[in-house]
Amino acid sequence: MKETIRVTLIYGSAREGRFCDTVADWVLSELRELGGCEVSILDPAELTFSGKGPDELSAAAIEAKLEMADAFLILVPEYNHGYPAVLKAMIDSAYRPWHAKPVAFVSYGGISGGLRAVEQLRQVFAELHAVAIRDTVSLAHVWSQFDSQGHPFRPAQMKGPLIVMMRRLFWWARALRNARAETVYDSAAA
Repeated sequence: MKETIRVTLIYGSAREGRFCDTVADWVLSELRELGGCEVSILDPAELTFSGKGPDELSAAAIEAKLEMADAFLILVPEYNHGYPAVLKAMIDSAYRPWHAKPVAFVSYGGISGGLRAVEQLRQVFAELHAVAIRDTVSLAHVWSQFDSQGHPFRPAQMKGPLIVMMRRLFWWARALRNARAETVYDSAAA
């Protein structure tokens, strides 16, 4: 039996009336059905930020959730061809907890489905020594993909790419967890 993967699900928006909650509810439902992982949620709406980033208590909470994770799943909307500032503030509040861990993305938005935001985030995570996996779930025109209760209109069509992405995320999480246990990442280049 394979060990459970600890996934930190990171909400990429703190806007009032955000669609992130609908997408997150769908993802969480699918992850429960998939099994094999323990999910911890990191939601910027539950943290305190200023122009300088998260306050001390919020920064500590972010770092603790990142540190315990084997993998990250980021729900990211696209705002004006980019990702939200609050997501960047959370990412930048820690450094080492990202190292040698995989990151996957569920993006959403209008016509691009958030793919431009994901491409920018791939560059950020490369700098943080994280592994952004290739597979992504992208929800174009996201508001037309869910009914008023938050259920997908085409659940099977949406589920397939999510399952593929999560299985690859789990593979990377196991491989990198084993590698980190064998050799401390920072000492690999020493």
